[in-house]
Formats: sequence, C-alpha cells, structure tokens
Amino acid sequence: MRLHLALFFAGIFFLSGMKGNAQTSEYDSNYVEVHPELFGLRLYFSKKYTNVAINVPDQDRRLVFRPNSGNNLGVGFTYQKFTLNIAGPLSFLNPNRQTDFPKYWDLQAHMYPKKMIIDFFGQFYDGFILSKDQLQNSDQDYLREDIKLRKYGLNVNYLFHGDKLSLQAAFNQSHIQKKSAFSPFVGFEVYGGKVTGDSLLIPTTEQLESVNFQRVNYFQFGPKVGGAGTLVFGKGFFLTGVAGINLSLGYAEWQNGSTEEKWGAFPTFFLRGFAGYNSRRFSINANYVWKNLALVQEEPFDQAINTGNYRINFVYKFGVGKSFEKKFQKFNPIRLISKD
Repeated sequence: MRLHLALFFAGIFFLSGMKGNAQTSEYDSNYVEVHPELFGLRLYFSKKYTNVAINVPDQDRRLVFRPNSGNNLGVGFTYQKFTLNIAGPLSFLNPNRQTDFPKYWDLQAHMYPKKMIIDFFGQFYDGFILSKDQLQNSDQDYLREDIKLRKYGLNVNYLFHGDKLSLQAAFNQSHIQKKSAFSPFVGFEVYGGKVTGDSLLIPTTEQLESVNFQRVNYFQFGPKVGGAGTLVFGKGFFLTGVAGINLSLGYAEWQNGSTEEKWGAFPTFFLRGFAGYNSRRFSINANYVWKNLALVQEEPFDQAINTGNYRINFVYKFGVGKSFEKKFQKFNPIRLISKD
C-alpha cells in the first residue's frame, strides 16, 4: 500500500507540474474570469465507487458487485491554482454500511488546466457486495470481504478551444465562465489492474458456472476523441457536459480452474456533467464523473469496471491579506513544481 500511495502522489505532482505550465498563458477574458486572489472555501458531500459488472449474455442478466464505500462529508479549499479536499464516510451518513469490512482507498484526481483534461486513478478496494435483488436463489445480500479490486489509470486530453472554455469554473469554481463555449478534444488513456477472490466470485447457488471466475487481470490503452461545452444562462447559472469515447487495445486473463486470455479492440466511455450557480462570492453546484471501463470480451466472459464520483459543493470565496498571500505562495506545491 505504501508503494501504491507513493506512485499515486508522484503522478499527481508530475501532472500538477504540467497543470501549472499549461496555465502560464491567459484565458480569453471575454469568456472566462480568473480570480487567483480569491480563496475558495468548500463544504461538500460526495461518493466515490468502482463497481464490477458481470454480464450473463444467454440470460440477458447483469450482476453488479458494489464496494463497501460510503457517503462522504468533506471540506477543502482552492487558492493560487492549488486545491485540497479532505473527506470521510461519517457514520450518520452510512447507516447500512458494513462496519467489519476491510478498509479501502479510492484515490482519484480530476484536473482541468487550461486546454487540458487530466484524470489519475489509484483504487484499492477490499470487500464487495452483491445485493439480494440481483440473486435468483437467495433472499440475502451476498457479502464477500475477500474480493479485491486494484485499478490504475491515466487519462490525458487536449482541448482545442481551451482558452474560451474553463472546466475549472465547473469543477472547483476557481474561475467563472462568462459566456457559453464549446471545444472538441483528443487524448489518450491507459488502464490496468485486477479483480480477485479467494474463490469463484458468483455464488454457486446461482448456477452460472460458465461466466464465473476467481480472478481477472487486465491492461488496455488507446486514443480518445470527444467534446466539452458549457451553457451559461441567467446571471451565473451554468450547465457543463463532457463526453469522450476511447478505442482501447486491451488484454484480459481469466482464471476459473483453467486460464483464458485474449487481446482485442473495443470502445469505452468517459462522461461528466456539472450544473449550478457560480459567482465571485459563492457557488452552489453538483457534478458527476463516470468512467466506463469495459474489458475485452472472450465468450462467455463479458465484464466492465465502472467508476463513479459525484459531489455537491457549497463554496464561499473571499480575499486574503498580502501577508497570507506571500506565505502561501512560498509553500504552494503547484508553484514549487511549475516554477512560474
């Protein structure tokens, strides 16, 4: 786990350096307001998760193993291009969460420097649940503390008209989108990881031996195209959408007593939606990020590892004194890396 965390944060600081360098030139002021002098204090509600979906083609049936992740309450801030959020699954928000399951880490970074969209994933889930409403031969949830998921991923995209479209305005509200704008983008993704259990994942009582497995390893990469846009209406209200399709070249290996493996090419998707109100003083907004990571198919194996992250933000923005500004600038990790 220490190695996992070290790799994740090394990737974050590397990408943060890219982010700082990408923002040295100015946005088009007719479309975007930038306010680096404002300190944005954030209270938010969020949930992050990664599901394992197993399709049963001959029955038109889908089994979704969900992690024991919780609803989180957090605080954070954005100042001088640096954003920090801290949240946790408080007990009163999660009355039905399994308290005896192993702990998990879901490390996601979604960054929107000028003309770029960057996502970094480092996910380490232990313990999954198959709800009883998906089971034909049981009236109880199927609890599997032993199932482990590991997912690593990087997504980098270039926005052609990123000087007129600020996704930071929609995501962390450090900017303000003044006029509606749209931009196509191109990019590249790479993902890898595994799902494994101490025994076959699907309960034997469901009699799905043909699609059952104990372990799957996967790796895939490929180019992406898509579009992003913000519709601004009223005084400060906005709707933002981002959609991309990726053509993945992927490999997967399944174990269920014997070993099956396959290379193939197939599409995956990345969708985002943002909506709310944003001004120089405060912002109220909601956003949702969803990554579909379908794996290469080898009859009868057909799975997807889908990641979601939704958040409701309440942000208050205010100016700070010159003394605080100088001290923060001295220790700001973004400025230390980008040296701008």
